[in-house]
Amino acid sequence: MRRDPNVLLIGEDIGQYGGAFGVTRGLIDEFGPERVVNTPISEGGFTGMAVGAALTGLRPVVEYMFMDFITLALDQIVNHAAKFRAVYGEQAQVPIVFRAAGGAGRSYGATHSQMFEGWFMHVPGLKVVAPSTAEDAKGLLISAIRDDGPVLFVEHKDLYKVRMPLPETSAPIPLGTARVVREGGDVSILTYSKMVHTAAIAAAELAKEGISAEVIDLRTLRPLDTDAIAASVQKTGRALVVTEAMGHAGPATEIAATVMDVAFDYLNAPIVRLTPPDCAIPFSPTLEQKIIPSVQEIVTAARNMM
Repeated sequence: MRRDPNVLLIGEDIGQYGGAFGVTRGLIDEFGPERVVNTPISEGGFTGMAVGAALTGLRPVVEYMFMDFITLALDQIVNHAAKFRAVYGEQAQVPIVFRAAGGAGRSYGATHSQMFEGWFMHVPGLKVVAPSTAEDAKGLLISAIRDDGPVLFVEHKDLYKVRMPLPETSAPIPLGTARVVREGGDVSILTYSKMVHTAAIAAAELAKEGISAEVIDLRTLRPLDTDAIAASVQKTGRALVVTEAMGHAGPATEIAATVMDVAFDYLNAPIVRLTPPDCAIPFSPTLEQKIIPSVQEIVTAARNMM
């Protein structure tokens, strides 16, 4: 926002309150209400306004208090923001970022805990980002804001409370590049967002059993870093895909299909998808933790693949 006066924030309670999870705290004091715009509770309305602002040359960053509420703005995102470039060519650019707090782990129940990134992976013209660390969130968000097209930026709400090192200066991280979290030679664990941390713990446990697991943080889901997926699976011969998003027609399915496209001849075992069961996310803390892929489930799945 200091670098580019065209960047502005739009969303519910993002002003003096500082956002539902404190992400915009203090920004209104520096940039004022014309660039940190509090909105009514009308996701469809303020998303449409932001898309229009992007068409005029501004760079809006739209915040959805919970990712679940993004359903109220699907028309503006899917049929408008993602399509204008295809319809109008170089006459239209839509440099807009949709920030969405997704994920379970806080007992917010069935309508405040979902991960909908799989829906948006299906949309041409829209990029989908899901960081797992503070440094990646910063570098990828810089790239997303500077991108001349619409970007969905999925932030796991359970990671907001985790303290992580963050350099004073961060270079933009190119969208579409994965990161090797831990190198290994026996099985590739392909994942993103909060599940990266769960997978890293599981990989450390597997190492105690002599199983060398490579953890790949995909970071962006559209575009997928197919080169990184290919390099890892061709090395290990096994692919374990772990997501918090639902498995049926979800991101894990697309990632598994990508493995088949780029590394089928190298596979020594069937691809395994580890996702929540096909059910609504429970409010009960015990039941909620039961459905989210756990360290032990990842360890067991990897062990069985060996």
